[in-house]
Amino acid sequence: MELAQVRLLVTDFGACYRFYADVLGLKPQSGAADGPYEKFSPATGSAGIALQDRAMMAAVLGELGEPAAGHRSLVVLRVDDLDAYCEQITGRGAELLHGPAPLSDRMRVAHLKDPEGNLVELQEWLLLRG
Repeated sequence: MELAQVRLLVTDFGACYRFYADVLGLKPQSGAADGPYEKFSPATGSAGIALQDRAMMAAVLGELGEPAAGHRSLVVLRVDDLDAYCEQITGRGAELLHGPAPLSDRMRVAHLKDPEGNLVELQEWLLLRG
């Protein structure tokens, strides 16, 4: 078995596409900015995040029509230099909710939300810095 991706069900596909591509700087697989599906990948690693139009999945499953309430997911991205990355993404319109700040003696984090309210945690692993 192989984990292919984590998929977020979104209502405003275009806004979320722009957030993950233009603000966070992840690479879209096909460039399908209007949806109903797109996978994003970081420059390194094999993990991926995908967006799926909520209405399309609602039609397939006969449910999911209403937007999700509360926090139902947490997307976690590791970066080498948290301060520099946070400066880059706030310059592109991101609004940090928290941090950058220590989470433990091994990790620093910052938190923000995508346009649908999904939480995104940015991590800098201090042990990798040597």
